Amino acid sequence: MDVRDAVATRFSCRAFLDTPVPEPFVRDILARAARAPSGGNLQPWRVYALAGDALRSLKAEVAAKIAAHPELLPRGEGAEYPIYPPELKEPFFTRQRVVGRMLYDAIGVAREDRPGRIRQYARNFEFFGAPVGLFFTIDRSLGSPQWSDLGMYIQTVMLLARAHGLHTCGQEAWTHWHKTVSAFLGLPDDHILFCGLALGHADPDAPINNWRAPREPLESFAIFHGFSPEAAPQS
Repeated sequence: MDVRDAVATRFSCRAFLDTPVPEPFVRDILARAARAPSGGNLQPWRVYALAGDALRSLKAEVAAKIAAHPELLPRGEGAEYPIYPPELKEPFFTRQRVVGRMLYDAIGVAREDRPGRIRQYARNFEFFGAPVGLFFTIDRSLGSPQWSDLGMYIQTVMLLARAHGLHTCGQEAWTHWHKTVSAFLGLPDDHILFCGLALGHADPDAPINNWRAPREPLESFAIFHGFSPEAAPQS
């Protein structure tokens, strides 16, 4: 698949088929993604890949805690880092509101239906039915530049997944269960859980997969200086 097609067809998939993903595919994706850039070649990423009984065990453990204490949702054990600033300024606040409305409209959940929204949010902790769950961690001693390197690695994983006909969904929501996940994975104390990522075959019939988050036009975020007029690039 052309990289442009991979970028264009990637989306946050929130409903997966139960079709298994062979381990060699996952290994291939994770190994190739290590060509992602990192400052000083630190390669700060660490990945834990779960499938089969291991994945079912983790999901069952989280589900049992939610069933016993439903009041924990949506924040679980508490985030270990803030996913968003406490006060989102514009235009970020409006963008967040718009995409949230699009998501819940797709599945017929009204904004005032808080229980319905929480139920959908809790699907994060089932990896949306994906047969593979990935967790990404990073050494606590590293700084924001290395977190951006980890992000580039994760994006590369997402794009390489498309080469296998697979889809993904990045899930920072998993920080709300960082204690449970860290204990389950045997995460060393010097590593922090950044996010999870669902990996598998998208369910093409699921309404939640049949909308796309809008993107701002190039002119709204890119500023060009010093370019000479040239022929248009070939597609």
